[in-house]
Amino acid sequence: MKPTPTSPPELAPLLAFGAHPDDIEFSIGGIVAQEVALGRRVHFVVCSRGEAGTHGSPALRTKEAKKAAEILGASIEFMRLDGDAHLEIKARHAIKLAAVIRRIRPVVIVAPTVVPTQHPDHWRLGTLVRDAARLARFGGMKELRKNPPHAIGQLFFYALSPNAEPTGVTPVIVDISRAHIVTSWKSAMEAHASQMKTRNYLELQLARARMHGLASGVGHAQLLFPDAPIVFESLAAISRAAQRF
Repeated sequence: MKPTPTSPPELAPLLAFGAHPDDIEFSIGGIVAQEVALGRRVHFVVCSRGEAGTHGSPALRTKEAKKAAEILGASIEFMRLDGDAHLEIKARHAIKLAAVIRRIRPVVIVAPTVVPTQHPDHWRLGTLVRDAARLARFGGMKELRKNPPHAIGQLFFYALSPNAEPTGVTPVIVDISRAHIVTSWKSAMEAHASQMKTRNYLELQLARARMHGLASGVGHAQLLFPDAPIVFESLAAISRAAQRF
């Protein structure tokens, strides 16, 4: 009897949080493109519409974010908290984010690092997401009873700029060198044309990815910083070290 063919198991969603309409794309757009190419559903939660920005109206920045998400193959939603440049750490915000976690039910979450030497919305959102990931597990949260409790597998932080990279944390290095991945990422960044009037963020992020890639023996790479040590089921799950011995 021939074995019945089975389809590969569906990958659990990746949930990405951004404080502003372009944060996710500029920081980890290559990782997102790669995960989508592997068949993973990726969902963006953007917690403002960039209303305090120097360039681009909230309507324009919302439109740009939707276009960028479409290019990368991700779904997107916008969440109103305190508004751009006004975000505060509040329990009700963490609970609201926890409700999203319960609804999407990801294994992996990505959010901005909690390093304070960056836009204050970034590190505050990272803190709120870390709190939310814990609250999403608690069965007694009456505000979250619409969906059952959910425990994620790992929380990773991303750094929008070099000064936001945490010290004392060994990053996970993700190889994004395949040409179509880099092309998709570049197109997503280009969708945020209004923000290029302030600075050439596209070239800055490409240069960072190139630098991290060369240091790791690949073409381009992006970094993720684990909130907690990563557990491997076996040594077979480990690819290689960035430093070649």
